[in-house]
Amino acid sequence: MNNFLARKPFAPGGIREMLSIALPMVVSSACDTVMTFTDRLFLARLGPEQMNAAMAGGLTCFMLTTFFIGLTGYTTALAAQYLGAGRKDHCARAVTQSLLVCLAAYPVILACRPLGHAMFALSGIAPEQLAPQTMFFDILLLGTCVSLARNSLSAFFSGIGRTRIVMLSAMTAMAVNVGANYILVFGKFGCPAMGIRGSACGTILGGICGLLVVASGYFAKRNRIEYKIAGSFRFDRAVMGKLLRYGSPAGLEFFLNLLAFNVLILAFHSQGLAAATAVTIVFNWDMVSFVPLIGVNIGVTSLVGRYMGAGVPDTAHRATMSGLKLAWMYALCALFTFSCFPKPLVEVFHPGGDSGLFETAAPMAVFMLRLVSIYVLADAMNLVFSGALRGAGDTMWAMTISVGLHWALVVIVVVLLRVAGLPVETAWSFLVFVILVFSGIFYLRYRCGKWRTIRMVQPAGEVFTPSTDGLHEPPDL
Repeated sequence: MNNFLARKPFAPGGIREMLSIALPMVVSSACDTVMTFTDRLFLARLGPEQMNAAMAGGLTCFMLTTFFIGLTGYTTALAAQYLGAGRKDHCARAVTQSLLVCLAAYPVILACRPLGHAMFALSGIAPEQLAPQTMFFDILLLGTCVSLARNSLSAFFSGIGRTRIVMLSAMTAMAVNVGANYILVFGKFGCPAMGIRGSACGTILGGICGLLVVASGYFAKRNRIEYKIAGSFRFDRAVMGKLLRYGSPAGLEFFLNLLAFNVLILAFHSQGLAAATAVTIVFNWDMVSFVPLIGVNIGVTSLVGRYMGAGVPDTAHRATMSGLKLAWMYALCALFTFSCFPKPLVEVFHPGGDSGLFETAAPMAVFMLRLVSIYVLADAMNLVFSGALRGAGDTMWAMTISVGLHWALVVIVVVLLRVAGLPVETAWSFLVFVILVFSGIFYLRYRCGKWRTIRMVQPAGEVFTPSTDGLHEPPDL
């Protein structure tokens, strides 16, 4: 059996091994959640319009980077498979190809700035929200190179299972971001009050500090020697080919999903400031339940990729089930909280003083937050099984189903709100139903077992045997 498996301190694919990788990633994702949540909470003190602007402007900026984040993020699965196959030098080569993609992506993202402005103009957003939203978007766009580079290096550590450095990077970014936003938004310690502009600047500053942490870990002496990083700084056609082939569906999926989600948010925001406020509050709390689960998703992708690279799909299946147990444990806590305490959670975002807008939005937000508690378990299933499929290399099918889900939601919500003229609460109820249906589809795809036959990389020293099934490739040269 592969030496990688022989050295495991835990039962391969078990809960303890999943925790060792997923728990730091859950903490990392939770840090990102706290960072975004706190930013919007600060801006809510300035008024609901500022909070709404940060959500829509931030999502639009993030949407423009998602193809490249998804593409370079597939370094996690690729590095995991190379590690499982005993080819450590190729892990570093995958990072170099990912960074080359980042260099090419940055000018493309900046050139898409007018596209973001056009989306804002066409969405029918209230003028009170539109101006700060555009400014927030423009500033964040300048810092996308930082997030791309940080994502590439974090994906390497996620793939090889050293996720604590990723957690430390996220914690650093969170601490700097929250502190800087408090100072810049409200004008503390002699700084001028910059409002939403300060929030955008604080976000970029936090990202830079997080990048420095993960970069110091990547270029540390031990890591340079173990993964032969000095020899990896070159274009590798074979590794780049794998990254583009398997990562492009993941990147396209991420982009199309965020585009759909952004259209979805703008559709709700177009129903007036009260609806925009309610939806923003609910998605802030939904993020609390969803984003930490991304850590489990990354853990599943890493372990499934590693064991598929080692040629042991049964252990990859065990790792998937371990991830599902962890995800459901967390989702059950979110279900209980949202169903039992929706009103106090909504009141957290009260701007203080008399606010007729907030009082109008609050009942709507309470109703929607109760429904969120219904689909948190479905979100957990979606993330676990999609992570397993991507780790094994079944990225095209995962992309098709995930994109289909998000755009089905867009069509349903837009028709219900714009064509049928139904209330926001009705459209939200249909959204919850569609999410429940698609969680079952992901499970059925995983259960059919086709992912077990995919081979992305050859184990070191194995002689390649040609195949006619289209799922095996020759080894990298």
